[in-house]
Amino acid sequence: MDLLKEIDDLTGDFSSALEPQGLMEGLVSRLVNHCAMSAAGIWRVNGQSDLALTASAGGPAFPNSIREVSADHSFIKKAAQTHAPLIFEGKAQESDELARWAEQNHLRYLSAYPLGNGTKTSGVLLVGAAHPPDEAKLALIGLHARLAAVALRDADVIAGLRHNLERLHFMVEASKVFNSTLDLSDLLAKVLDVAKTLTKAERGTLFLVDEKTDEIWSLIAQGMEKQEIRLPRGRGIAGHVALTGEIVNIPDAYADHRFDPEVDKRTGFRTRNMLTLPIRNTAARIVATLQLLNKATGSFTDEDTDVLLTLSGQMAMSLENAQLHHDLLEKERLEREMALARGIQHSLLPETTPVIPGFDIAVMNEPCFEVGGDYYDFLSLGPNTLLVIIADVEGKGISSAMVMSNLQATLRALVLHLHSLNDIAESVNKMILHDTRGEKYMTMFMGLIDTRRKAIHYINCGHVPPVIYRPGADSIQLVEGGMVIGLFENVQFDRGHVKFQPGDVLLLCTDGITEAMDVQSEEFGMDRVVKCVGDVKENKAREIVLKICDDVTKFSKGGTHMDDKVMLAIKVVNEQ
Repeated sequence: MDLLKEIDDLTGDFSSALEPQGLMEGLVSRLVNHCAMSAAGIWRVNGQSDLALTASAGGPAFPNSIREVSADHSFIKKAAQTHAPLIFEGKAQESDELARWAEQNHLRYLSAYPLGNGTKTSGVLLVGAAHPPDEAKLALIGLHARLAAVALRDADVIAGLRHNLERLHFMVEASKVFNSTLDLSDLLAKVLDVAKTLTKAERGTLFLVDEKTDEIWSLIAQGMEKQEIRLPRGRGIAGHVALTGEIVNIPDAYADHRFDPEVDKRTGFRTRNMLTLPIRNTAARIVATLQLLNKATGSFTDEDTDVLLTLSGQMAMSLENAQLHHDLLEKERLEREMALARGIQHSLLPETTPVIPGFDIAVMNEPCFEVGGDYYDFLSLGPNTLLVIIADVEGKGISSAMVMSNLQATLRALVLHLHSLNDIAESVNKMILHDTRGEKYMTMFMGLIDTRRKAIHYINCGHVPPVIYRPGADSIQLVEGGMVIGLFENVQFDRGHVKFQPGDVLLLCTDGITEAMDVQSEEFGMDRVVKCVGDVKENKAREIVLKICDDVTKFSKGGTHMDDKVMLAIKVVNEQ
């Protein structure tokens, strides 16, 4: 053997190859072809301490039972632990698969060389031959092992650098992806795709934190659409992470008491391992939790966690921007819908006041929000009768507006068939109670004005008592009737009657007028309403309404009570 030529060839081969797998395959092939070894193999450290066969040459082939080595008494494992070459010289033991394999194949020589830097072993080289090699071959085998260890170290470093550069490039590209959209649904999918690609996870979910409701929520595919799912913060592993900020890495899901297998049972999916971590913004506030399932190889690692945490700041910023954009779009949508609802509600109320000889009528309607629960109407029941209605649905906003619209439809249907105020009130009570199941109630006043006889028949269902201002006399409150509408069945109502006099002003309003408060929480009250009328009693009905509304506005400036406001003024005038 030309030892110098072999050494020269050896150094040339290993100086040109940088990939770990190529190095290992080249090494074992040279040992078989150039050093007359019957078999050669390399076991590399796989994980914390186990070794796995990654390259082999020659024959006979290594048995499957020793392709993965974990037993502490193993010859190969011992070489890795002692960091020193070992030569096997004993007989085959019953539990030693490697020795029995060598004996069965008449290999009288086995040696193991650790591949490492003296303190850390990255692999083990094993060679076997029919006869022990001479000193020259032993020296050459040792040189193979030392050069291979150095080359493997360098190759691993380069592979690690390449891996880090690839991850860095991926993270830069991921940042571009995060900034590519403001659509929240699209961004959730993109962030999840990046996280799954980085960690080689099979599935995952990104939950956003809703601090207003103290929940976590996400969007999941449901056919062709997205369905929103919500969980209380603190429930389940994702909720626990959102609440505590703890990173939860579960290598065996079914062995962990925190894992709930019910989702797997419903979906048919099998969760093997799981990584859940918080996504924090620059203020260290948790804005989301990321949950990944089933890493393709092994369990989720600290490196997976580190790279996701590195990206979490960018994730959080993009998610917050998308959330703000989503909220803005939602606000604009609600504003459009509320504007439409306001237009619809306005169309349900009379556009103009009726013109009736001997009466001057004016109305003011001022909702607290875009829509409200205050209602008024004028329904003609004949040439000499006018039904005046004012009502106030409990609460504010959309739900009260819906009950109001239901009342409007109900009343207009009832007056076509019923002409008794008592029958109308009792029917309205039953229908509203049935429709709202007692969850909403209302006050209502119905006044049937006899325009020829200048009189009013009325029923007051718990409403703010209308007042008749009479010049030179005490005002008259219209209180006859009964309880509010929509709470109990079979309610009986009493009917009242008043004869008008010239100059009388009938004032009907909701409690948004009388309960308006000043900064000391004092209510405006009906006495102030009557006083306002006395100040402008000679004016027309519209001027009276405007005067009262102006006084209420000035009185309640700086107050905290806000409510819908409706006021009707009906003035009895002398016919010309």
